[in-house]
This record gives sequence, structure tokens and C-alpha cells, in this order.
Amino acid sequence: MLEPIKSVLGKGSSFHIEFAYSVWWNLFLITCGTVITAVAVKSLAVPYEFMAGGVFGLASLIYYITELLSPGWIYFLLSIPLFIFAWVKVSRRFFWYSLYATFTTTAAYELLTIPMPVHNELYAAVACGALVGLGSGIVLRSLGSNGGLDVLAVYLFQRFNIGIGKVYIIFNAVIFSLSLTELSLDVIIASFILVFISSVVVDQTLSMFSQRKVVFIISKSIEMICHDILHEMKQSATFIKGQGAYLREDTNILMTVVNNIQLKKLEEIAFRHDEKVLLIVENTFSVMGSSFSRRKVY
Repeated sequence: MLEPIKSVLGKGSSFHIEFAYSVWWNLFLITCGTVITAVAVKSLAVPYEFMAGGVFGLASLIYYITELLSPGWIYFLLSIPLFIFAWVKVSRRFFWYSLYATFTTTAAYELLTIPMPVHNELYAAVACGALVGLGSGIVLRSLGSNGGLDVLAVYLFQRFNIGIGKVYIIFNAVIFSLSLTELSLDVIIASFILVFISSVVVDQTLSMFSQRKVVFIISKSIEMICHDILHEMKQSATFIKGQGAYLREDTNILMTVVNNIQLKKLEEIAFRHDEKVLLIVENTFSVMGSSFSRRKVY
């Protein structure tokens, strides 16, 4: 059985959650992320004819072939059907945030020119992948998306639990296949490196402030440890009823969830009361509800 212990948290945690879901904070995240992405693509990808992946990658490929419009405007035009889809299938809020992201991406691409004199093709691909991943990850921390393929990927994830990464892999595989007739193999390989690095950086950016540690504590001084967790750390905890396998004695196992910074404080508290305490620490990416974070609803 689970025996929840009431969380001893102040109003600060609630304020933090409300702030993270405010309109201005989401617009700030989207603006920063899209500017970083647009500058990286314009300064590092386009000069080498790299494809950044997704709809922007498709827009870049069309630009390399036709040179009729800039990649920014082609990206905007390709996104229109996806925005109609977002309005109908996802939510109005998601639509407006994603539309804003597309406008800022297009505007930043057209208006900002920041020279990045990287002369090595491999270095340019690595740098562009890191910047695109960082920018995309910042946007995806909001309640919107980067527009383009993100719209379809978010819908498939919500409706059918199909991973966003899988959607990108399939779409990018198609783009790279189409580009074989137009681009050199060296450029395609460099573009693959770019997309791979951006995917890794997106995951790291999303988990940077969300990763938590689930800690199970077994000790004869569990009540004192629990007291200090509640009052010193202002952290909630839960008792889980257990039984020792050797002596068959009933015991309480304390479970709590902390971040990386809080983990050292938790260790100090536990070993202060019991030098023979057993701490079992597990990594977890997503903790929703209570005082941690809301379930993300687009």
C-alpha cells in the first residue's frame, strides 16, 4: 500500500508552474528558439547546401533546385497545410503558438545575417546541428512547436503515441533519398550528421531542466530522515510498505523525487541519521502532477 505524506511546499512552486505556462514565457521561448534555428540554417547550412531536416530541409532542397524563393518563404508556404491541420486536429492554442514560431523563423531568416566563417564542411555541419537542436529544443519546451513537421509529429504522438523522433527519421529518410539526384554524396552525409546531432541536442535540451531522480530509502531511522526531507528540503515523500526477505520484518520504504542539485542534500540528510542507510537512485525523464509539473496539453 502507498501512504502519501503531505507535501510541505510553499506558494513559490505554484507560482513557478503558472509562470512556465504563461503566454509571455511561451512567446519568449519560441522567439529565442526560432531565432537561433534560423540564424544557424542561414549562416551554416545554406552556404554549404546542407539540409537541416524536416520541412525546412525540404524547403532548402526546393531552393537549391529552383532558386525561385528563399528557403524561409518556401518553408512558410509549405507550412500552411500543416497549420490548417493543427487548427482542426490539435488545438487553437497550439495553432497560434506554432504560427507565431513560423512567422519569427521566416522573419529571422530574412532579416538577420550573422556571418559564421566556418570553412570546414564537417565543422559547419556539427556546429549547425548543435545550434538547430538547441533552438528547436527551446521551442519544444513551450506549448507550441517550430511549425512544419512538428505539427504532424505532435499530433501523431498525442493520438497514437508514435515518437516524434520516429516521424522525423522517416520524413528525413525520404528527403535524403530525393536529394541523391541533386546533391553530392558528401553533402548528404554532412546533412545526415547535422540532423543526427540536432536530434541528440533536442533531447538534451528538453531533459536539461526536466530530469529527476526517484530515490528509495531503506533505514532504521526512516522517520527522522522523512522529517528532515519534509522540513529542510521542503520536498514531498511517500511511504511504501515493505517486508525484509531474510527476517520477514515489516518496514517502511521512503520514496521521494528530487532533481540533481537536491540529490546531494538528500544524501547528507540520510547518512546524517544512519550510516548504514540504503539509497536506491533511478533516473527518470518525466514527472507530472503534484508540485512538479503539469501534464503538457497542447
